[in-house]
Amino acid sequence: MLDNSFLKDLSDRLVTLLPAAESLRDDVRNQIEQTLKKAFASLDLLTREEFDAQVQSLERSKQRIEELENLVTELEEKLDALNSPSK
Repeated sequence: MLDNSFLKDLSDRLVTLLPAAESLRDDVRNQIEQTLKKAFASLDLLTREEFDAQVQSLERSKQRIEELENLVTELEEKLDALNSPSK
């Protein structure tokens, strides 16, 4: 879900474009904010916190893959040493 302050700021900017009376301004602001929330919710967007968590998870996965690749290389070298004829 998006940050409510972003939605509020966006709806405030849109409302200032309307030459409406002050009594209508709050109603219009609420309607615009609700419409924006529904539109953004249907986009299935991530919050910044969710995005950062995914970045951290991917970094950990990348590190683990590198560790496993190094282990495989080490084991292959040991296997080659065992299989090569001794001189």
